[in-house]
Amino acid sequence: MATSQTEQRRILGDMGIDVWLPKATAEMASADSGAEWTTLQQEIESCQRCQLSKGRTRVVFGSGDSHADVMLIGEAPGAEEDRQGLPFVGKAGKLLDAMLFAIGLSRDRVFICNVVKCRPPNNRNPQPDEIEACASYLDAQIKHVNPRVILALGKVAAHRLLQSEAPVYKMREDSQLLPGSNIPIVVTYHPASLLRNPEQKAQSWQDLCKVRQLLESAQV
Repeated sequence: MATSQTEQRRILGDMGIDVWLPKATAEMASADSGAEWTTLQQEIESCQRCQLSKGRTRVVFGSGDSHADVMLIGEAPGAEEDRQGLPFVGKAGKLLDAMLFAIGLSRDRVFICNVVKCRPPNNRNPQPDEIEACASYLDAQIKHVNPRVILALGKVAAHRLLQSEAPVYKMREDSQLLPGSNIPIVVTYHPASLLRNPEQKAQSWQDLCKVRQLLESAQV
């Protein structure tokens, strides 16, 4: 069976062999990728797969660099996120900005999104069927961004990504990969949890340092 050029490039890439693309081909691939991202965003913004779509003001697709080295994944939009259509824009968002700054990153250099794209009523945790309804959207975002590291913010995100029911304190101590990939996942406490439990901040700092170390080791 003949191997496609895309498959050939993937195999060579896995072997550590750089693949040169003519400029026109590279530009076309970039354009196709951008079109796919736009189509995905449009699909999510018109989604009515679950009951959360009935109560939303705006869909929160995510924000930042769509080809970032670091992808941050939270649980669900809150009230302010629902109003603005952007992730992490309330008090927890300001803390997240400070956390990123502490390791030399900013919002425009990462991609931030949530497990579910619409706000659950009264900011409750998303239910299993709601998480499942958004599952393919999150998977598509991860595939497109193809980050070097994923930072899972809180229990809901960590459970969804790792298919585990372990508590956050346990998951954050382990070294683990996104199932079916070689992308490392660092688990830490949700910024909203840090606001309620400031004693957890020292542990979150350790987790952020782990993200920084993984980025530096990937650049060697």
